Amino acid sequence: MDFDAPLRQGTLIRRYKRFLADIELPDGQVITIHCPNSGSMRGCSEPGSLVCFSRSDNPGRKYPHTLEMVHNGKTWIGVNTSRTNQIVAEAIEKGQIIELRSFDAMRKEVKTSEGSRLDLLLETVGAQTYVEIKNCSLVEKGVALFPDAVTKRGTKHLKELERLVASGFNGVIFFLVQRLDCDCFSPASAIDPEYGATLVEVHRKGVEILAYQAEITPHSIEVTTPLPVKLDG
Repeated sequence: MDFDAPLRQGTLIRRYKRFLADIELPDGQVITIHCPNSGSMRGCSEPGSLVCFSRSDNPGRKYPHTLEMVHNGKTWIGVNTSRTNQIVAEAIEKGQIIELRSFDAMRKEVKTSEGSRLDLLLETVGAQTYVEIKNCSLVEKGVALFPDAVTKRGTKHLKELERLVASGFNGVIFFLVQRLDCDCFSPASAIDPEYGATLVEVHRKGVEILAYQAEITPHSIEVTTPLPVKLDG
């Protein structure tokens, strides 16, 4: 995924109220920008970090700028979770996700039951594969971890995938790891024990787990390398 326009850089002063961040520009000006990430952003929201942000031409937005990525001194980290589905869908369409290359049609934001939607449905003759996508920005000791905060909604998605698999469909939970300083993926059971246990359980019942890294630059975000998945139990 290429950015439509060049990103601007600044220095993170603080991230607050979940969806706001104050940024100092190179000329010393301070602006407030939108931070589209409902997680804790643990490990990637340190004051003083270099950041990149985009600007929207939508005149109706109160905060026209959007936080896109944060640099932790080693690597860029993609934090704009509103882009995650687009990045993964483009990678699937390009054939970059080995496990998801065989499909005839792709549908997005598919209603699967009352009150439940999943991100993608890949259809082919005789098979349907439901894919739920999660953005992973937390890394500790070289391990990519999800979630970075308790997520009841995420657990609900896992159980919906389990239900669909039991009904004869294929189900995939896809973790997009938007940073390069890790070599495997695991559930963050210390942060959300219920999510970690549910991930192990639904995998045992046939839900496939995929984790892929993305290379983040101020110009583009590209899905690159599959990561080994290590489960607790």
